[in-house]
Amino acid sequence: MPHLVPPTGPQRVIAASNFVNTIGSGIYLTAGVLYFTQAAHLPATEVGLGLGIAGFVSLAAGVAVGHLADRHGARSVYAATLIVRGLATAGFLLADGFWPFVLAVCAATGAHAAGQAARSPLIRCHGGDRPQRFRAYLRAVTNIGVSLGALFAGWAVQAGTDTAYRLLIAGNAISFVASAAILVLLPPVTPGPADDGPRWIALRDRPYLLITALDGIMAIQFKVLTVAIPLWLVQATAAPRWLISGTMLTNTVIVIAFQVRASRAIDSPAAGGDAYRRSGVAFLVSCVLISLAAGVPPWPAVTLLIAAVVIHTVGELWHSAGGFEVSFALAPDHATGQYLGVFGLGAGLAEALGPSLLISLCIAWGRPGWYVVGALFTLTGLAAPLAVRRAQRHRPARPAYLEATATT
Repeated sequence: MPHLVPPTGPQRVIAASNFVNTIGSGIYLTAGVLYFTQAAHLPATEVGLGLGIAGFVSLAAGVAVGHLADRHGARSVYAATLIVRGLATAGFLLADGFWPFVLAVCAATGAHAAGQAARSPLIRCHGGDRPQRFRAYLRAVTNIGVSLGALFAGWAVQAGTDTAYRLLIAGNAISFVASAAILVLLPPVTPGPADDGPRWIALRDRPYLLITALDGIMAIQFKVLTVAIPLWLVQATAAPRWLISGTMLTNTVIVIAFQVRASRAIDSPAAGGDAYRRSGVAFLVSCVLISLAAGVPPWPAVTLLIAAVVIHTVGELWHSAGGFEVSFALAPDHATGQYLGVFGLGAGLAEALGPSLLISLCIAWGRPGWYVVGALFTLTGLAAPLAVRRAQRHRPARPAYLEATATT
């Protein structure tokens, strides 16, 4: 990356808050399910059901809270979502049954989705001339934070005691509250005045909703590394199991090193649409290589899987950069939070439905399933430039009160 820290004060505050926040996220992603099954002693089936319920409940949170951030100030609303997430995470320690667990995980997951939308106006306001590039920088910071969180989680998993898991959850909760406290150093964003037009304009913007749906399909690719490859490696290949960690490390290092660089040339919605197209092709090549790793000796399998992960990660860089560009560039300034909340619906559906889809196609069906998934990514990428051009032709009109402000 060209800079170890952002060049301006507000960007540094947002990056620091994001870094602390994502350490907690890394802890939860690595050891959250193990805490519920090993320390809270909930059956794995109940944990899976509760997480699925939380995923669907959280879908509406981003749109509603994004609208609140647009109208009542993004800094305070985003800080509130972090505090709620911290309290909900602390509630995991009291989850001694299915319904208390569902209540706590729904609150935590909903606050996470809401926070992603509420943070968007902050990125647009303090991100400089290219907030999309600053968003790419934050993704690199996110990967560093998640990696550190995973290291802390590894200690608890290795210890394997209830006390270790509970200390981990307590530290997770504290990280979210600390992230909110850092935001006190951030200048507030002036909320936009209410207008007389439709309240939920993002939900009426059909071209933007189409791009959201396409991004949601493409976002299933994130589950390829975390769900499909580990299961495929163990069940269908002769590759050593340590390669599961190796694939994740390879992906993380590439994202940290190259996400900002990959975003430099993607400086227009048209370039964002082309990035989707390239990512779809990269995912197809990656899926083919993953499928070929079955039925070969260990070291050829290792070579094929590492090559597949590298190509997949390049596609991930393009997909993420394209999403940053089109989601911000096609969202009106006065409704950034609401629009980015809607854009997050696609990723939310991918989070909820992606694992079962990949398991059904790639693991249960086998090699042909990988080809189907790769073709799905490719067709989605080919459709993206057309959808972006349509969205550019039908951008929503600027509200009258903003036009009046601009002319005074």
